[in-house]
Amino acid sequence: MEIVPLVLTLGSFLAALLFWAFKRLPEDSWQFIASVPLRRNEAGGWKGLNLTFYGFFIAGASAFGAAAGLFLLGSVSVNSWVSVWITAALLGICIPASKVVAGLVEKTRYTFSVGGALFVGVLIMPWVIRLVGTVSGRQQEIQVIPVCAAMAIAYGFGEGLGRLACISFGCCYGKPLTRVHPRLLRFFEKRSFVFAGETKKVTYAGGLEGEKLVPIQALTSTVYCAAALVGCYLFLSGRFGAALLQVLIVTQLWRIFSELLRDDYRGRGRFSAYQVMMSITLMYSLFLPSLFPMTENVPVSLVEGWHALWSPWTILILQVLWFVTFFYYGKSRVTDSDIVFHVVRERVRWPPR
Repeated sequence: MEIVPLVLTLGSFLAALLFWAFKRLPEDSWQFIASVPLRRNEAGGWKGLNLTFYGFFIAGASAFGAAAGLFLLGSVSVNSWVSVWITAALLGICIPASKVVAGLVEKTRYTFSVGGALFVGVLIMPWVIRLVGTVSGRQQEIQVIPVCAAMAIAYGFGEGLGRLACISFGCCYGKPLTRVHPRLLRFFEKRSFVFAGETKKVTYAGGLEGEKLVPIQALTSTVYCAAALVGCYLFLSGRFGAALLQVLIVTQLWRIFSELLRDDYRGRGRFSAYQVMMSITLMYSLFLPSLFPMTENVPVSLVEGWHALWSPWTILILQVLWFVTFFYYGKSRVTDSDIVFHVVRERVRWPPR
């Protein structure tokens, strides 16, 4: 019964965080964390490097998802270093893939696609697990489906919380309420997103500043976090195949449907490239339990999960992951800043008397 309090506690924390984020992040004050002066400009000020809340939330989501995955893998007695190598291998492939796929589909060098990263990640995930198991000499100890389920749940949390970054930056935005079905208009009238700030993507790419939009980022965040929580319960109850399929089916069906409510550029065609990718991912995931059948029952221990998560090495690795991810995603490539410093004369005396 200790599984239920754990899931409810985690769900309460996420609900409070999402409620706050949906209220505050569309504001223009939640796009930039800081601007770091780099070099002098022609006017005598400084050219700045903008650090964004987009990077902050992506880094936090990545670390949270990785922590959830490591906890779940520890609970089924997967060696901590094997878990780290599996997580590192997947992130090492999926993070660059998020930029490559976005470049191919959206024809831009300066954006990222979580959907593209997922597409690549799900396709390679079982084979990466097999490879790490073989290299580490622990292939017989590692059951592919429980590890895939843990990674899928980690993804659900990661993308669910990562959508907060999209709200902050104003990307992945929904359609204006004036262009949706009247029933949807009435439902979202008091639940819409209204973005402010000329540097948000919804403004410079969509021209939709100040308009009521379908809060598609909030809906996606809620669906993904809820699916991950249900997946946690199923996983910790020993139903690994059900946890894997539940998370992937719910998230991918939602991703296919949610594309219909988005207004940002998704590539050419009525059925977007991302919908095609998610359809392939969905069909592929249905075959995973039969492609990699479990050979024996795997016991689950919450105590072992906590021991794996609260290891000093695990905590250090999660911190490194946060900083690396923040500096990769947090350096703004589409905004610039000019910084001027000056002395507040009323607060100083010079020369001293």
